[in-house]
Amino acid sequence: MSLFYYLETFLAKLVLCLVTRWEVRGKENVSTDGPLVIASNHLSIADPPVLAASIQRRVVFMAKVESFRHPVQGPLVRGFGAFPVRRGQVDREALRWAQRTLKSGLALGMFPEGARSLTAKLQEGRPGTALVALRGGAPILPVAVTGTERVRGIGFIFARVPITVNIGQPFVLPPVDGKLTREQLAKATKVIMGRIAELLPAGYRDEHGDQEGR
Repeated sequence: MSLFYYLETFLAKLVLCLVTRWEVRGKENVSTDGPLVIASNHLSIADPPVLAASIQRRVVFMAKVESFRHPVQGPLVRGFGAFPVRRGQVDREALRWAQRTLKSGLALGMFPEGARSLTAKLQEGRPGTALVALRGGAPILPVAVTGTERVRGIGFIFARVPITVNIGQPFVLPPVDGKLTREQLAKATKVIMGRIAELLPAGYRDEHGDQEGR
């Protein structure tokens, strides 16, 4: 799996350098080892390879289960070393997989919105990322991606689309004693989404970027 991951990441870097205007900001904020939850906004199916190319360490992604069944995406997702999650429900197996990833000292890539934004604006977050980070006690690295919403069809190759990956400073959610409540998860999720919003240009933030909890 590692061989395929690094091959796909190399190809992603090559494509980004050749046909886009790719910029990565905040590389110094990425820790070189130890458990880490990478929380990013989600604009395109190109986001995972773009993040993998931009963050200088191995990233294990959580991906929707439908991607694994797709005839084209399936082999790429598996080769990338991602693991499946069933959206719209509490997927306990995916949560266990996420915890094992963090316990192994790896970086876990997650998209708190749970789905791609159809407007390119930041959507309301779902509690899964906060749950994984709190249970695993891992720091969160907020990341904002812009421009990948324009990566569609073959035309983007000739457009030199500007793609920016803005990496923020890692932070740790305050620990919670006892059983996590919905209210605590909702508050923690607002904190995560606020940190991502801070890294986005105004046109990508939507109303969520001004909410309390950053």
